[in-house]
Amino acid sequence: MKKLITLVALAAFTGVHGQIDRSVRPAAAAAPTINIKNSEVFKLSNGITVILSENHKLPRVSFSLTMGASPMIEGSKAGTNNLMGQLLTSGTSKRSKDVLDKEVDNMGASLNADGSSIYFSCLTKHMETGLDIMQDVAMNPAFPQSEFDRIKKQNESGLLSAKSDPNTMASNAEKKIDFPNHPLGDIMDEASLAAITLDDVRNNYKKVFTPNGAYLVIVGDITKDNAVKLAEKYFGTWKGGAVYKEDFGSGLKAKGNRVIFVNKPGAVQSVIDITFPIEMKPGANDQIALNVMNSILGGGSFGARLMQNLREDKAYTYGCYSDFEVTRDGSWFGTSGSFRNEVTDSAITQILNEIAKISDSYVTDDELNLAKSAMAGGFARSLERPQTIARFALNIIRENLPADYYQTYLKRLDAISKDDVLTVAQKYFKNGFNIVVVGNEDILPKLKAFDSDGIIEKLDPFGNPVKEMKKADITADQLIERYINTVTKTTSAKDLAKKMKKVKSVVKKIELSAPQIPMAINMTEVFLAPNKEAIKIEAQGMVFQSSYYDGTKGSEMNMQTGKKAMTAEELASKKKSEGLFPEAAYKISGMKYEIKGIETINGKDYYVLVTNDGDKESYDYFDVTTNLKFKTISISKEGGEVMESTVTYDDYKDVNGFLFAHKLTQTAGEMSLSGVTKSIEFNGEYDKTMFE
Repeated sequence: MKKLITLVALAAFTGVHGQIDRSVRPAAAAAPTINIKNSEVFKLSNGITVILSENHKLPRVSFSLTMGASPMIEGSKAGTNNLMGQLLTSGTSKRSKDVLDKEVDNMGASLNADGSSIYFSCLTKHMETGLDIMQDVAMNPAFPQSEFDRIKKQNESGLLSAKSDPNTMASNAEKKIDFPNHPLGDIMDEASLAAITLDDVRNNYKKVFTPNGAYLVIVGDITKDNAVKLAEKYFGTWKGGAVYKEDFGSGLKAKGNRVIFVNKPGAVQSVIDITFPIEMKPGANDQIALNVMNSILGGGSFGARLMQNLREDKAYTYGCYSDFEVTRDGSWFGTSGSFRNEVTDSAITQILNEIAKISDSYVTDDELNLAKSAMAGGFARSLERPQTIARFALNIIRENLPADYYQTYLKRLDAISKDDVLTVAQKYFKNGFNIVVVGNEDILPKLKAFDSDGIIEKLDPFGNPVKEMKKADITADQLIERYINTVTKTTSAKDLAKKMKKVKSVVKKIELSAPQIPMAINMTEVFLAPNKEAIKIEAQGMVFQSSYYDGTKGSEMNMQTGKKAMTAEELASKKKSEGLFPEAAYKISGMKYEIKGIETINGKDYYVLVTNDGDKESYDYFDVTTNLKFKTISISKEGGEVMESTVTYDDYKDVNGFLFAHKLTQTAGEMSLSGVTKSIEFNGEYDKTMFE
């Protein structure tokens, strides 16, 4: 009781004599100098620089081996270093991939690699075994042909996905435009992937992986004496050639604004990136002020200017952000966001207005203080990770930073003023923006006003220049006739009718596979003359998806939603594309179709036929030389979202006097399925339950 009275009395006294004036912001304390424990740094006998950050809280240790080579221009074989990095952990001269994976799994360890580094993490008690594996991977990669073929195939699927992802398409264009004739502007595409050989991969490894100029970063439960002994034992005898070094410059800053357009047929949104390269190396004097300015403009905070303007005020988008990337090989600025087609030009105007505004007037005190507080907090939290301390030591050595660069970071951040923010904005936000837009061609007329010379540059999904679509030299009906005559091996409508009359049923069995799926998937397609069809997709005795259509009714089933009857609208759409070769009936089925022109893809010409059945819009590509269908891009709306899928066709073979593609690849979003036709049977038995 006495204690309670004392507390009440104390509270009353404080209330009278210690009241705080909350209308006055408290003065900020001086930014401290951070006491960061220095990492141990030493060299091995072959010149590898070792950085050690001891941390004995957990019985774990990690080793990160980073090469000192500069990135190289790969040109027509862009992607070689990327493939090499993926192959590094695919087996060594002593261990097959299976053995390697098993040893790592048995230790509960992690082993990762890319084109310039290898990372290994394990329990302290396993580190000698782990270092033996890491050394083997670094010095003795086998690069087996089978794994090379598998990884190339995997990348082919990835490229198909990239061609339908507008953000990847925008990123590819951004790099190509900002960094021409530069390693950062090398983008792997289908042609460059096809051109890469296993010898290219081996030669790339020899140029990149050498102890000269390399760094070994060790973090965790290990003493310096043990680190010196083990690093020397496993990596000190490694020998290699001179380290590759070349500076390709800081990119190409345009003199005036350039509009770069990447076509995404049917898109209802435009991805907009406004970007340019900057001449800056890590640790440059302007970097901290630039980061503060970027945080205020659009650097991730919900209260940033771009977000407040384009989302909260204008409701053009769910998010619009900006970013300054400063790296040792090249640096750049970029904004990004997805916007409705009808406001594409307005969104560009507002982003440019915000860039101009921050370059013309001071930011507010609240904006400045909030940005600096957020950055200081992020820096402080990063110090909780021992990997951060080791990374700081590596950066100081590689970037030639002052020894106290990170200890004094908060003081330098705290010293940034509104004048500093305005100065860097005026210095770097000068005319010469690359305005990258990925979207539907319908928005093109709205973009010309933003280009200095009024000429919009067009790129493909991988950032390569595209030729204007040539005018078709035939009509849509002539194209369809050529295709039907080719795949049915007929020469006239009478001949076609006679041949199709003999077809009572066709059963196709296709085996599907995907890198993400560890089992074979079987697809069965059944066609019954004249217009019935059914599809079933199954694996290990389980049906994942099925559908049927009998000319008047139909249904669809999948494991997530169950079975649903086709709606009247879906049946009406289906009726426009029924039959073994639906194109043959377009003229009378009600399908809307037109020929857009001739498009060149990887050096080959294709007629482009656009169809619309009321449910989806499709773009069919037919080889000008062979008349065979090469691919189909289908775009539809589902639940308010735009769905896009691409099917490519290859390996046409004669079956019973008809040509059928025996290889296909279907891509939707990040999922890509490869299919191989195992059998096609005419007028045989079929599973009647597929039509129930």
